[in-house]
Amino acid sequence: MALTSGLGGQLSIDLGALARNWRALDKVSAGALTAAVVKADAYGIGIDAASKALHAAGARFFFVATPDEGMAVRAALPDAHVFILYGLYPGAANLYIRQNLMPVLSSMSMLEEWLAKCVERNEAYPAAFHFDTGINRIGFRLNEAGLVRERIEALGYAPQMVMSHLACADTPNHEKNRTQLALFGSVMSQFPGIPASLANSAGLMTGRDYHFQMVRPGIALYGGRAVNGRKNPMQPVVTLHVPILQVAEGRTGETVGYGAAYTLNRNSRLAILGYGYADGFFRSLSGTNQRPGGKVFIRGKLCPVIGRISMDLTVVDVTELGSDLPMPGEGAEVLGAHIGVDDQADAAGTIGYEILTSLKGRYTRNYVGDGRLPE
Repeated sequence: MALTSGLGGQLSIDLGALARNWRALDKVSAGALTAAVVKADAYGIGIDAASKALHAAGARFFFVATPDEGMAVRAALPDAHVFILYGLYPGAANLYIRQNLMPVLSSMSMLEEWLAKCVERNEAYPAAFHFDTGINRIGFRLNEAGLVRERIEALGYAPQMVMSHLACADTPNHEKNRTQLALFGSVMSQFPGIPASLANSAGLMTGRDYHFQMVRPGIALYGGRAVNGRKNPMQPVVTLHVPILQVAEGRTGETVGYGAAYTLNRNSRLAILGYGYADGFFRSLSGTNQRPGGKVFIRGKLCPVIGRISMDLTVVDVTELGSDLPMPGEGAEVLGAHIGVDDQADAAGTIGYEILTSLKGRYTRNYVGDGRLPE
């Protein structure tokens, strides 16, 4: 565990809000099992704490990207059902079996290696099958469905689940959603009686036609926006405050930061924050005279970032605070009730996923709650 003085940024993670988000999604998906996607260190908030909180809320099925992430969930939750989204890593079948991890098989080579291990040990170890219905990433091709079915029928093997992934679910009216739904139906017809899963967070919110037997929410659990153009109904999970190191004066015509990218057009008060791109505050949140950047919340107002964000420092214009200036050591809210993950993402030209998974900076993590319902 990294040592910290507690004097830098403070990242607060509300495990109670995480649990409430899972329960809210579980109500929406009534009739389907609600899993939890905890890959990428649970979207940056910490896979151990997040998995335990989600389990306390009622989640029993977890999806991760890699075997290492799967082992982290297994260590935290001995009774969890853990799927490895990116399949069977070559030569790793014994590890999966030993750790009770289920690969999401997505190619004929993965399938053959897994079936060979089942034959070798005379046991049908569980796995899911992933079919590509139009995103062109990992997955069996649609024309392989018959071949996959014939291969497993010859051995009497049945998968735990058949899956696919939506490319445009964040835009509910996109025609590709309906196309993928139809194509997934054609895959399911090849595997009658096998449970199916298609919906991520956005798919879960799009409609029951996408729910099938299991839904796999990710970003919505962590308070991020899943569907574009709609009010985000999820509770924020992450709050980040970073220290103000100094409040300085700047004069009209002076420049701020590397590259002299911002020129002051008035006498200004500048707050220098101990926070930069090494802490996950993207350079694309820099403010220039041609383009506004990100904002932070200080003493009741949103204050703009000006100049280029550097590795360790960010400059914010606090002139509009008037005489109510912050003091060195005071915190500036980068993420929280007044400026959310998606607000910063929009300003950076990215998505909330990237903001969350970049929260690996030099700050103290504080976990609040444990996911259980209050008595």
